[in-house]
Amino acid sequence: MATLEDPIEIGGVTIPNRLYRAPLLECAGNGPDAVDALIDDLEPAAESGVGLICQGATIVRGDGGCAAPGMTRVHDPDFVKRLSRLTERIHDHGSRIFVQLEHGGLRSMETWHDEYRRDHPGLEQLAVSRPPWQLRLLDRLGFLSYDPHVLSTDEVYDLAADFGRAAASAVDAGYDGIHLAGANMGIVQQFLSPFYNRRDDEFGGSPEARLEFLAVVHDEIRERAGDVPLMTKVPAETPAPIVRRKLSLEDGVEIARRLEKIGYDAVVPVQTSVVWDMSIVRGAYPERAWTNEGLQAEYDAAFGGAMRKRLVSLANRIQSIQYDFEPAWNEEFCQRVRERVSIPVLAEGGIRERAEMDRLLGGSSSESLGEGEPPACDMVGMARPFYAEPRLGARLLESGIGGNENERTRVLCESCNNCTVPQVTGAPGICRTPDVLRARGELEREGAYERPES
Repeated sequence: MATLEDPIEIGGVTIPNRLYRAPLLECAGNGPDAVDALIDDLEPAAESGVGLICQGATIVRGDGGCAAPGMTRVHDPDFVKRLSRLTERIHDHGSRIFVQLEHGGLRSMETWHDEYRRDHPGLEQLAVSRPPWQLRLLDRLGFLSYDPHVLSTDEVYDLAADFGRAAASAVDAGYDGIHLAGANMGIVQQFLSPFYNRRDDEFGGSPEARLEFLAVVHDEIRERAGDVPLMTKVPAETPAPIVRRKLSLEDGVEIARRLEKIGYDAVVPVQTSVVWDMSIVRGAYPERAWTNEGLQAEYDAAFGGAMRKRLVSLANRIQSIQYDFEPAWNEEFCQRVRERVSIPVLAEGGIRERAEMDRLLGGSSSESLGEGEPPACDMVGMARPFYAEPRLGARLLESGIGGNENERTRVLCESCNNCTVPQVTGAPGICRTPDVLRARGELEREGAYERPES
């Protein structure tokens, strides 16, 4: 059975250990300081020994498609060349870096961000099909604003080619692999999901056809970027009110199985909603973030006024009850996928303790896995905990030299989500919880984030 410190191979690239920094919103944009901002965000994890760094969702087109302010675009090869400084810094620490490619489709800012929509009146959302009636109802009620452009068959091929071109530029800049944002309500999930995809061409009409977009993206990346390691998130959709057509857990397992046949090198099974809610950031209602006086004007600009801001906050509170924190909430999905595929399965979502990581990797028996049963995954990842502890790897991996054994057992992140809500304003993803910041300061003074080579 594997340990967290064991290397693993993904598509011919060796990752030095099985801990990865899952994709986060870095809010770096594309300005003159973008590369430095990405280095500041991502290098600390590599310095701390994390084997794989996944740069968060980057947009493959120059217009539209951003689900939140500050997303970096990778449509311009000249800009992507500048990112070689980032990849070199990650490689200096012995880590590997994958870039996550994305397009938001109906989830894009032109749907929900009031100020952005007013500043870009000509932007339409790219849509797989006409939006479902539930979303059209939200449009009529004024909660969202849709002006969708349903992709023609030729335009679907053009979008897949944009993924391929972005991947080729990234490989030229030194990225070790490509990670597709196949869940979290982006356009890839919209192709996969029967809730969104009502097409009647080769990209819709059956489970196999709904997978065809990922098959074409695979071929475009292989043709343009070569045999670079290629992985994707695989969604299974959680229950939602008045939603009947969705991806079940078994549907997600079958998608993963078919992706291996297509030629994908690894998969990340995640349970997510058909709409943008707290299913991907399960935890507490972020009271501190919503009551932050310094962000109220920015919230009003994003949501279109105080009333809509209060409605969004109320929905956030309700969702925090529906999606309360659950340790390793994707474990069952990952385990079922791993039983059906031979490529690496990566697990993320609510993983917070070293002992839990060992269990998921098969390093110890447990009530959920049982003695002698196969592990649930081949790598374990975290996202929000790296906002709280940018050099978290040093505390979790055996190469760390500071702290004590008790401090190595659990991350500081409280899953309070005070880091995520401010990002709708373009604010950086940082921990804002005083108790966590104080605890991190104490660990820093004790040398808990130091490694022998540093």
